[in-house]
Amino acid sequence: MPIDLSELADPAHTAVLTMEMQRGVIGDLASIPTLAEAAASTGIVDATARLLDAARRAGARVVHCTAQFRPDRAGSATNAPLLAVMLRNPGHLVVDSDAAQVMPELDPQPGDVISPRAHGLSPFTGTSLDITLRNLGVRTVVATGVSVNIGVFGLVLEAVNLGYSVVLATDCVTGVPAEYGAAVVDHSLSLMATCARADQLVEIWS
Repeated sequence: MPIDLSELADPAHTAVLTMEMQRGVIGDLASIPTLAEAAASTGIVDATARLLDAARRAGARVVHCTAQFRPDRAGSATNAPLLAVMLRNPGHLVVDSDAAQVMPELDPQPGDVISPRAHGLSPFTGTSLDITLRNLGVRTVVATGVSVNIGVFGLVLEAVNLGYSVVLATDCVTGVPAEYGAAVVDHSLSLMATCARADQLVEIWS
């Protein structure tokens, strides 16, 4: 039976999650140029901004899943090669820094929720994201952001394991290289999430 996207993504029980759409990740202070270039070339920021605006207007929650670290890195492990490389930069996504902020292009609003993490590679484990979503009555999450290589992949997998339904906004995510990112969506994420473009969700929510 075909999935009814309007029911699955009913704003009453849906939250849009942005994954690391921060100035220091893919914005004007980006520390990973190739990822920032992929985001710019695929237009995910504009598509996500449009999606978030529609979500807010419809009453769906917007949650920004961010990475941020203490200046002394206390509590943040370097137990993965990517983390070790990123944390060699002492200013990388420091708490309250400009780099750690959500991209202004997404027009963050007071009603948005920020779910920060100081360790790991995905947004649920060891954070309050799960209980926050449950307290908000969320049953479906819409995944956006970077990257499908690791962060978005982890978001989707963890959400499914925790019992949420997931919609992947396919034009609001990217990876590197681009052909690999597309393959991950087609051959892995599509098996865990319902895939839809931003405009499909915007139409439903308007």
